Amino acid sequence: MPLVNNKVGDDNTLGTNKALADGKALVDSLIKVVACYRHLASCVGGCTDSLQLRDELKQTRERARTLATTICQHLTLHLRDKSLPVEQRKEMELLWVSFSSSLELLHIDMCKVFNMGDIFTLAECPSLVQTGLQGGSSEVAARALSLPDLNRALNPNGLENQDRKTMELEINQIEYMIDDMEAKVNVLRWMVEPHGSLPTEPQGSVDSASLALLSVDEEQLAGRRDRNVALLSLCAVILVATTLSICIFFFT
Repeated sequence: MPLVNNKVGDDNTLGTNKALADGKALVDSLIKVVACYRHLASCVGGCTDSLQLRDELKQTRERARTLATTICQHLTLHLRDKSLPVEQRKEMELLWVSFSSSLELLHIDMCKVFNMGDIFTLAECPSLVQTGLQGGSSEVAARALSLPDLNRALNPNGLENQDRKTMELEINQIEYMIDDMEAKVNVLRWMVEPHGSLPTEPQGSVDSASLALLSVDEEQLAGRRDRNVALLSLCAVILVATTLSICIFFFT
């Protein structure tokens, strides 16, 4: 009777599960940081724009790039492994789609911030759009970066120009990373199927009441349409009769 080494199989399964869990945690962290960067990017050019906002954008961008580099190496290593089980491969492909989509969103927002920074320079504060917003964004960036506070001494001289040069280099690095990912791992996004429970239909008394009100409104609209059609028909009949009477009067 052949002997089966179950310990090796179990160790391989545990290692795959740990790699999958680590990948999910990294991708979730990247999604939060990218969402934070998008929130901060929406303030560029507005009345809340400042050197502190530009510095928060820089730190958030650096955090996102560090996470993206780690995730790219992690997912590429496992997706290129031919011995990866089918179920784990599907999970890794889902993570890959989420990661690549987040990276593209980050690249779009970085280009937006770069272009907006060229239009709205901090040296000309009156050129900023007065949106009426108030308050800062340090709390949002601090939560995404897991930092207690982002308030630190800023050097107004040269910070904007230095950040633009660094940002242009980082945009090119993100573009290269996206192209390199597609070359190393051929995961077709339209072939990756999401799984999980589908959203259920609304239930409960409130939803039933809403549906009942909706049906009543539809009945009222149908009644109004019928009355309008009847009124238009009556007007058409009167118009035709009047026209015929005028014609008979003039031609007899």
